[in-house]
Amino acid sequence: MTECAGTNNFVAKLEPVTILPMILDRFQVTGKVAVVTGAGRGIGAAAAIALAEAGADVVISSRTEADLAKVAARVAEAGRTAHIVPADLSDPNAAGALAATAVDVFGGLDIVVNNVGGTYPRPLLDTTVEFLEQAFRFNVSTAHALTIAATPAMLRAGGGVIVNTSSAMGRFTSRGFAAYGTAKAALAHYTRLAAADLAPRIRVNAIAVGSVATSALDLVVGNPDLRAKMEAATPLRRIGDVEDIAATIVYLASPAGAYVTGKVLEVDGGIQASNLELGLPDL
Repeated sequence: MTECAGTNNFVAKLEPVTILPMILDRFQVTGKVAVVTGAGRGIGAAAAIALAEAGADVVISSRTEADLAKVAARVAEAGRTAHIVPADLSDPNAAGALAATAVDVFGGLDIVVNNVGGTYPRPLLDTTVEFLEQAFRFNVSTAHALTIAATPAMLRAGGGVIVNTSSAMGRFTSRGFAAYGTAKAALAHYTRLAAADLAPRIRVNAIAVGSVATSALDLVVGNPDLRAKMEAATPLRRIGDVEDIAATIVYLASPAGAYVTGKVLEVDGGIQASNLELGLPDL
């Protein structure tokens, strides 16, 4: 406080104030560029929209252009830009090419969400070597192709983040899932190994997704009896929403997750075993 000459008035002397960011600011990815695979529907679509709402522009890819166009419209509503790439992402080369597309279109690449994948269940003796190899290629090789293609661009930008979509079936046992479970378990450990190789400038994490209401679960979600059994076997007593996974992706991709790498986060409603068996008989 300072006194004005000849008066009893005092004038406050203001000190500079440092405005600290709020905690929610750490969940923003404003100005970042993301690639999301399998982004036409389900978890991939929700992830692309969530990242856009958090401030990122996105390259989105899946097989069906019409699905991608709907997601791109949602991204535009969030005030960001989506570049759509219809492609058969079972081809690792097509997945890897998305990194160059991001750089060409947006000038860089900061975030990769390796979401494409999946394999239909099949009894063990019907799981041919070719079927097993296809599962590995679709769930692991595609992620690896995009990871190594994205790394140079991320390093030029000073760092980046990779999030892989794994599955709870990668740690459970259940009949009929030899190919799918093995591939997702491989993706989970690939995440740990890639994180070690790419630290400290690129963080790599995965999400072990539980039962989530996507097209893969249409049969269950549309059957009240099956849905009730699955929900009863889940501690949180519900099937997950795609937004549950999208929110986790935003956390891992943003500064909020800056001290997390090489981890597989279990987002599964609390299950410790499969919550729906296929009922395959003994041999």
